[in-house]
Amino acid sequence: MKFLNNQPVLEISDLSVSYQHGDQLLEAVRDISMKINLGETYGLAGESGSGKTTLVLAVMRYLGSRARITKGNIFLGDLDLRSLNDQQLRRVWRSEIALVPQDPLSSLNPSMKIGDQLAEVLQLQADTSHHKASQLSKEWLHQVHIPDPERVASSYPHQISGGMQQRVLIAMALSSSPSMLVLDEPTTNLDVTTQAVILDLIGELIQDDEMAILYVTHNLGVIAQYCDRVGIMYASELVEEADTVDIFSKPLHPYTIGLLESIPRIGDTKDHLQLKPIEGQIPALGQVPSGCVFRTRCPIFVDACYERPQFSPAGGSRFSRCHRWQEIDNGKVNAHRETPPIPSKQNDVTVEDTYTLQIKNLSVSFPIQRSLRDMVQHKAGSSLQAVNHVNLEISSGSTLGLVGESGSGKTTIARAIMGLQRISTGSIKLNQVDLPDRLSRRDLQTLRQLQIVFQNPAEALNPHFTIGESLSRPLIRLLGISRKDAATKVETLLNDVHLPADYASRYPRELSGGEIQRIALARAIASNPDLLILDEPISSLDVSVQAAILNLVGELQSDHRNSLLFVSHNLAVVGYLADQTAVIYMGHILELSGKGGLFNPPHHPYTEALISAIPEVELSRKRKPIYLQGELPDSAELTVGCPFHTRCPIFLGDICIEKFPAWQVDPGTEKSILCHIPLEELSAPQISSADNDIAEF
Repeated sequence: MKFLNNQPVLEISDLSVSYQHGDQLLEAVRDISMKINLGETYGLAGESGSGKTTLVLAVMRYLGSRARITKGNIFLGDLDLRSLNDQQLRRVWRSEIALVPQDPLSSLNPSMKIGDQLAEVLQLQADTSHHKASQLSKEWLHQVHIPDPERVASSYPHQISGGMQQRVLIAMALSSSPSMLVLDEPTTNLDVTTQAVILDLIGELIQDDEMAILYVTHNLGVIAQYCDRVGIMYASELVEEADTVDIFSKPLHPYTIGLLESIPRIGDTKDHLQLKPIEGQIPALGQVPSGCVFRTRCPIFVDACYERPQFSPAGGSRFSRCHRWQEIDNGKVNAHRETPPIPSKQNDVTVEDTYTLQIKNLSVSFPIQRSLRDMVQHKAGSSLQAVNHVNLEISSGSTLGLVGESGSGKTTIARAIMGLQRISTGSIKLNQVDLPDRLSRRDLQTLRQLQIVFQNPAEALNPHFTIGESLSRPLIRLLGISRKDAATKVETLLNDVHLPADYASRYPRELSGGEIQRIALARAIASNPDLLILDEPISSLDVSVQAAILNLVGELQSDHRNSLLFVSHNLAVVGYLADQTAVIYMGHILELSGKGGLFNPPHHPYTEALISAIPEVELSRKRKPIYLQGELPDSAELTVGCPFHTRCPIFLGDICIEKFPAWQVDPGTEKSILCHIPLEELSAPQISSADNDIAEF
């Protein structure tokens, strides 16, 4: 499709979308207008429930049977998308507009090989033979920087990593050279290095094409680093729109200000700063207040807010839906929230060399099933090394952050501590006592002392139990108290996680993601454990909910003196919360740093790559990530030299291949680094951004 000068690729005007719920029509998108121009990347942000995905589905004309567009227009160039029938829409989807969804695995056919799925798409787009489409599919896999396209093409979706799955979907989306590319949270569940590669890859592939991008996310750091313009949605409405530089340097809506204040910056720590979450939560459909939709949560609410504000020009090319944007702009009103006080540390007495958790020489391996040929040839079985000789300690009342890419071994260590994964070698001690390696061999006292909050707490809650019943069970089973006393204690637990007592009668389906995470925390602290493990507890939550959960974790630790193991791939969050940080790669600990030391040099080359890939909201810190070359090594093969040598940007040669590195301790930061490179060299930046190419891993 050809576009005229100054003609938007996508133009939405006065669009409203509603869902049929019984006899009611509930508005999920209201009076949205926006334009996206050729070569422009438009970032759309807002909390879950704000209407972002509904807007995307409306643009794609892919709404469900209960949803309908009640008014407004959607134009792709001069093509009226609302006027198209199903057959015409299919032609548009094949050639003009493409969607990359949030979860790549659920979008790929699990019973078809990657090459066959991509070839099928290519055949639909161009009337060509299956053989030619198969060859083209491998070329596209190469274009999206997938190493060994032949192997990946012959693999099933579950046999490749999440990052590769996302690249396959990007290849499918871009293979038709669409005019409009829609990205709906495409990197939410990816670690920072994979996320940086995916986003730069998209930018690289579209830079010479006539294309526009709508990028939907709740990650404001990604928007700051990669988008040209930004729209902020709240409760079905667009409340602010501006160029990226303008909106991040001086937001003119209280909601945008609240979102930006919820994010921990690099260098922030829980001992010096409490995060500022937005109080309350986004209203459900059908419960949106009249007037300004944000007034019930706004710190500068006035009587005028009972009237609905217009989406008004606010200077230049920016707009704000706020009665008081001019007062915010000229500094006459302060829309910033007060910083919450840092929790007082009750009983803040530490005993020297007293450890809640001690892990010594821990290794975990998974046997690889032998093929029929191996069995016939009497070949010995091999194993996948997930964790390799790990040593970690957590002192009483402190937090250890465990960071690394997906597949690095973080969750395996957490499961081994919990007795959910058998260990190969080594020992795990809780309060100086060896833990049995199986959960079934642990007594009630041990179960009481050790609890975990999983990444997806909704899957860990019985949907048929009320919240009160779910919270009562650990009280009754682990503490042995009566049902009557447990019911009273449930109210205390709900109060501890800042939820009303009447939530005890609700079911998990009636709660938001942030509320379910609070319930999971409440259940985990019910027995007042000595060690609490948090496995990626905030990765899928909105930034305001993340801030509330992080503050809550700090409060609970201050009140109960628990030790924490915080597992995450979000380095900014770990740097904020942790007293000590361990960086893990392919099952090996490569770096250990104390409080506040994670972001201070010297850095292991892997740690520096992770830090460089963090998307920050501070535009002044915009930088090129350090891309890691080469493929992940095969975990089934024992590493002789440095485990990171196959991807290290400053690989030294034979010594890295043949000799396992020794620990070096920096006297200034007391940081320990497993590397052959001298500490004085690790204190300087390791690689120029100009030397980076797209990663292949």
